[in-house]
Amino acid sequence: MKKLVSLAAGVLLAGLPFAGSAFAQDYPTKPITVVVPFAAGGPTDTVARLVAEVMSQDLGQQVVVQNVGGAGGTLGAGQVATASNDGYTLLLHHIGMSTAPTLYRSLPYDPTADFEPVGLITAVPMTLVAKKDFEPNTLEELVAYVKANGENITYAHAGIGSASQLCGMLFMDALDTQMTTVPYQGSGPAMTDIIGGQIDFICDQTTNTTSQIQAGEVKAYAVTSPERLGNLPDLPTTAESGLELEIGVWHGLYAPAGTDAAIVERLEAALKTALANETVVSRFAELGTVPVSEEEATPEALAETLSSQIELWRGVIEEAGVYAD
Repeated sequence: MKKLVSLAAGVLLAGLPFAGSAFAQDYPTKPITVVVPFAAGGPTDTVARLVAEVMSQDLGQQVVVQNVGGAGGTLGAGQVATASNDGYTLLLHHIGMSTAPTLYRSLPYDPTADFEPVGLITAVPMTLVAKKDFEPNTLEELVAYVKANGENITYAHAGIGSASQLCGMLFMDALDTQMTTVPYQGSGPAMTDIIGGQIDFICDQTTNTTSQIQAGEVKAYAVTSPERLGNLPDLPTTAESGLELEIGVWHGLYAPAGTDAAIVERLEAALKTALANETVVSRFAELGTVPVSEEEATPEALAETLSSQIELWRGVIEEAGVYAD
């Protein structure tokens, strides 16, 4: 009898990995939720919705974007970190994934241990823009004006840990001058107040500023990329004006830790399909960015980027002494 029980247990255990693989082969069988840890209408939300639409077609199931804003992106990321690792809840996050471990000294999750990287998506340049009637007209004039007026200038950002907050931190550090910062629940509401003239200035991703710049709704000073952008050819780079401020906001797709490797591989394939899609490439170009290469849209590339960026931003944030808690 003992031998029979042992034999039965052995057969059952031997079948478990196979069962997991069979489940992964059937994936997906229902809609997938991609959590964006910021408000709807912002730059990360824009990237997510473009990619999700094509991934839906490739996966044969609806990929739904869910906005879970708050706490500088950590609320939504924390929700995915504790979600079931069945491949039906994912996270699309930006550079804030690498700054959170330093900005939040009591972060409830570990960006490297609690997630399975799927792949990089794009790296978005930032633009320095202001309300239309802001006094400076060039970047050189802006730098002089900020140095002269400091805290009399209002600087908007999308919350602690957001790309706009980080860019503003670097901008103020480069000028050795502090402005009055005004946090918002996302880039969308911040840009609304810039256009409305309630706030003076912001540094934000091209995915959130390009259309406003082209429509003349804001005054643009520079882009933070090494070269000028094809869709904004008249906008100089920060380097052209002698300002040492080069920053790009990379985005990545993650699943909860422990997600079956076959599911991650299937998501990686769908992501690559989306990034090669002509409509996605065209829309990204309109927004001042491009999809990453096929070699970068991989778990390995995202893991390497995340690890190196955590170390990079740790030094910057600790030197600035700015924390969220």
